[in-house]
Amino acid sequence: MEVEGSSKKMIATQEEMVEARVPLPYRDQCAHLLIPLNKCRAAEFYLPWKCETERHSYEKCEYEIVMERMLKMQKIREEQKRLKQAQKQPIPLVPNTANA
Repeated sequence: MEVEGSSKKMIATQEEMVEARVPLPYRDQCAHLLIPLNKCRAAEFYLPWKCETERHSYEKCEYEIVMERMLKMQKIREEQKRLKQAQKQPIPLVPNTANA
């Protein structure tokens, strides 16, 4: 399973995500990092200063995905703007009322 248009590959399988009880909104290209993070959190009783390396790697992965989506959306907007400007009619040199 791959997400269309993303440079990151899905590493965690559906079976692994189901077994680890990863919620549906979090089943993305970073799920393979979320699974060990959640195991560490449960083992360490969710203490905020524990599991910092796992959390950092997961958050970095999510950040990279968001930045990739933002760049892609920016390119789409620029393309739409360019197409819109190309469709505009040129301003006539002689107004229509002058021909009447």
